[in-house]
Amino acid sequence: MVKKIFGQIYIWLILILMYLPVLVLIAFSFTESVNVGEWTGFTWNLYPRLFNSPEILTALGNTVLIAVISALGSTIIGSLGAVGAFYMKRKWKNAIDLMTQIPVVNAEIVVAFSLTVMFVFIGNLVNAYIFSFWTLLIGHMCLSIPFVYISVKPKLIQMDPSLYEAALDLGASPTQALGKVIVPEIIPGVLSGFMLSITLSLDDFIVTAFTRGNGLLSGDKKIETLSTLVQAKIKKGPIPPEMRALTTLLFVLVVIAVIGVTLYRNHQAKKIKNRRAF
Repeated sequence: MVKKIFGQIYIWLILILMYLPVLVLIAFSFTESVNVGEWTGFTWNLYPRLFNSPEILTALGNTVLIAVISALGSTIIGSLGAVGAFYMKRKWKNAIDLMTQIPVVNAEIVVAFSLTVMFVFIGNLVNAYIFSFWTLLIGHMCLSIPFVYISVKPKLIQMDPSLYEAALDLGASPTQALGKVIVPEIIPGVLSGFMLSITLSLDDFIVTAFTRGNGLLSGDKKIETLSTLVQAKIKKGPIPPEMRALTTLLFVLVVIAVIGVTLYRNHQAKKIKNRRAF
């Protein structure tokens, strides 16, 4: 009984520590005070002001574009890599598993710095400044691919290995078997990896700061994302209060997306369970 009470208290304490700062930002998105903690009256004005701020909208657009594009690329490469590794010999499979686990536990600053050194080296070889949207995209994909691999791998392990072989025996080509047999089985892991890739990209700062160049909505200027914009604003003074409104909208969208993915995964799991029951 005591352990159960202690466990519940511990869980609620962790949840409060995790979500209380977010709830505070949400609450202060309905007041125009510059500093969080100063309540100047309830208002919705920060939300219209948010959509009238070209600087924030440009950073938001850049952040969303790089997140979606890098997540799509990471999901395709990571999923295909997981499928390919799954059907490899054990020694090669173990080697790839080890290689994908290292970036997950490695410090992000190491990844960012190593990518920067590589891009500088390549730039010196071609005698050109190569930092651009493409270097930023490569950086975000390097950050996300291992997480997609890890998300897809358990679904492959749960899959009946005879399904793919049965499809080939029935006349399907390897590509058809991949699309009609394997992909439907691993789609929950693929979606989880995609959502995780978007999340990693949205809140990344270190890799972005090290690998960004000119392009996207910033045009000829260096690409500005929400993380780099906040960091730049902190150097000069208080963060624009409109950012609190943006934080609230992002939090609501993420909650809706997580609920949607969870419901979809539960629905797919029930379908698979019912199909196997028959």
